[in-house]
Amino acid sequence: MPSISFSELKLPSPVSQLNSPLLSEKQVQLFIKRDELIHPVLQGNKWRKLKYNLIAANKTARENRQNTILSFGGPYSNHLHALAYAGKQFGFNTIGIVRGEQPQPINSCIQDMLNWGMQLNFIKRVDYKQKTSPVFLQTLKEQFGDFYLIPEGGNNALGKKGCGELLDELDQGYDVICCEVGSGTMLSSLIENNKNLQNNILGFVVMKNINIEIEIRNSINPDNVKNNKWSLSHDYHFNGFAKASNELHQFILNFKQQFNIQLEPVYSGKMLYGIFDLIKKDYFKPHSKILAIHGGGLQGLRGFSEYSEINFENTKSP
Repeated sequence: MPSISFSELKLPSPVSQLNSPLLSEKQVQLFIKRDELIHPVLQGNKWRKLKYNLIAANKTARENRQNTILSFGGPYSNHLHALAYAGKQFGFNTIGIVRGEQPQPINSCIQDMLNWGMQLNFIKRVDYKQKTSPVFLQTLKEQFGDFYLIPEGGNNALGKKGCGELLDELDQGYDVICCEVGSGTMLSSLIENNKNLQNNILGFVVMKNINIEIEIRNSINPDNVKNNKWSLSHDYHFNGFAKASNELHQFILNFKQQFNIQLEPVYSGKMLYGIFDLIKKDYFKPHSKILAIHGGGLQGLRGFSEYSEINFENTKSP
């Protein structure tokens, strides 16, 4: 049966303060919670969403002698990538249900998953939309046998529990806490676990999803909410998920040169671009303390030719 040990993870992740002429001019302080440094592969919110799911899967394995985990994602999925590595490290069999046809040639993310022993099943997009249907899940059990199910992106109660621990790692207060918003797991967890009645939570939506606010509200247990001051920005998705522009790419390259912090264009790059743009527009009050949560996902940089010269040694199989 699998054995779980998290000793190689660097927790709590550090917080770095940024300094620049713009921040001084606007009289705001900007900090980054460096979750990308938790681990070369099990990094960012992907690790936080997996933590308690892995513990639950381990319990299931010991009780039922069934040690297979199944989950969903796209062909560049940070979630499946992290799960495949975790499966190899902790002794789980892993199955990834991948949206769309298998890329030709196989991309580096998929190659990592295969190297780490994940069984991949590529399905049509129309079928993928049924991933939460009980009927569809039953067909998967008939095909693969029993498995522990983790929803796409780790978006369940256990995923939120892991994300909520981030707030416990903070040793000072902030006026605004910013995060990337894909599935909304991290944002909803921050809302439910935020006990500081003074701060605001601002989520930067990374895709075109006009229903995301409704989805987040529906996922929140109102009995757990002490501070309901949160909002979403839809202005920095750059025309869709994994879409970018030359301006965003240049911002990421400049950011790395100026602050020695690597971003990527799917999640963290969009959030930080948005934060700096809002600072320029005086969105934040003078003397505000802003915390941005770096969600990791740096392995996804390999899908963008603009970063072909970046050393990805730490994102490959250790």
